Amino acid sequence: MPKHGKNYRESLTQFERNTLYTVDEGLALVKKTAKAKFPETVECHIKLGIDPKKSDQTVRGTVVLPHGTGKTPKVIVICKADKHNDAQAAGADRVGAEDLIAEIKGGFSDFEVVVATPDMMGVIGKELGRVLGPRMPNPKVGTVTPDVRKAVEELKSGKVQYRADKLGVIHTPLGKVNFDDEKLQQNFAVLIDAVIRAKPATAKGTYLRSITFASTMGPGIRVDPLKVGRPTK
Repeated sequence: MPKHGKNYRESLTQFERNTLYTVDEGLALVKKTAKAKFPETVECHIKLGIDPKKSDQTVRGTVVLPHGTGKTPKVIVICKADKHNDAQAAGADRVGAEDLIAEIKGGFSDFEVVVATPDMMGVIGKELGRVLGPRMPNPKVGTVTPDVRKAVEELKSGKVQYRADKLGVIHTPLGKVNFDDEKLQQNFAVLIDAVIRAKPATAKGTYLRSITFASTMGPGIRVDPLKVGRPTK
């Protein structure tokens, strides 16, 4: 089992590992225990009381963090020529149709998110189904849409996807450790509001099982799930 470095071990002395902190305390500790020489990402890990094997208990969606994540994703748009100007005006990094599909099929991969119009999904599914994997455009998260301008603007301004994995855990960035405390708190409030709203009707028992904050290179800080806010009306 690999040994942790000096900075990590020092970080462990600055909090109680078995204590459940408030959101504000947890985020402050994440910033305090981040020792890397670069602005680490503040990560949020939420364990849900769902059965991921059941299709009616899938938790997945998108949310626009009010202060972004500290990183602007590279977004490409696959659409017909009449939508190219809209996509470019919104800040898309690359725009194209069959030509861009051919480039991706040939090895181009310098992007994080693919936005597509519905009329292009047939050829995308046929040509790129195995290539894109989790980056495949999906209407459930707003990346398949006729309004490519809005989709790109939201992604560039801080829209993130959240999805419970096979263990029922959501992993989402909240920002950077150099963000103001208030910005991180507000980003988390918006995220947890969306996750609570996405609770499947068939999920039984405690929904928010655990919440952990961590920086990219730092230890996990446990947060009391009973002390997070209820969804807004």
